Amino acid sequence: MKADLNANTDWGQKALARARCKGCWFMAAVGVLVVASFWSLDLKWGEFLAPDALRKMGTFLAGFFPPETSPAFLAKTGTALVETLAMSALGTLLAAVLGLALALPAAKVHADDPARTKPLARLVLNALRSVPELVWASLLLISAGLGPFPGTLALALHTAGVLGRLFAESIENAPPGPASALRVRGIGELRVFLYATLPQIWPQVISFTLYRWENNIRAAAVLGVVGAGGLGQMLSYHLGLFQMRETFTVLLGMVLLVALVDAASFLARRWLDR
Repeated sequence: MKADLNANTDWGQKALARARCKGCWFMAAVGVLVVASFWSLDLKWGEFLAPDALRKMGTFLAGFFPPETSPAFLAKTGTALVETLAMSALGTLLAAVLGLALALPAAKVHADDPARTKPLARLVLNALRSVPELVWASLLLISAGLGPFPGTLALALHTAGVLGRLFAESIENAPPGPASALRVRGIGELRVFLYATLPQIWPQVISFTLYRWENNIRAAAVLGVVGAGGLGQMLSYHLGLFQMRETFTVLLGMVLLVALVDAASFLARRWLDR
């Protein structure tokens, strides 16, 4: 028994040493990549930090103050804020539904699953998230016209690719016990997913969806630049006309919206963890 204990100890020490060695090699590779990035990019730090450049930046920033606070403009900004919030919320909801629908065929749900649809479903998810939201919005603007509708669909399509991949990984990493217990009784795969797998991954589904909602708030603001409505469209308009006070008010609206959504997401995650 003592010999077995010593052998187990030696094996554990060797495994730990191998893990440390792999970690060291990985960190060394990351360090080489960082150094190569600095070497390959033309970073003009001298021009960026030159006194003349700093003076011009200060002059530009001074034009933002004071922000525009007229009641009519604040009301317009509030309407755009609500529109941006609605775009991000609806786009994230549609993405979560579509991502969950694509996650099941994109996952190998048990050891004996042939997963014949996995390569095709993964290809679809890769295609959806590889195309940026701005490109999706530009394509959809051709058919849907200006406004929040193409922006919402653009958010939904891109985010579905992201969430679908995350949901598929969660399905594959879920404990197999409950699903196997139902499967041996002849229960169909869809019911097994609904009654065994989904309840186990539900906290991750909610967490991933809330996190992407936070990201989509920022993305929805950017999408307005291509005419998709909301705060982004106001930002593009006033910044293009060099109306800096109005631009600063719109930026403050973006900051307020992101802060509110971040706080709501944090409180929701804490509530779910109880």
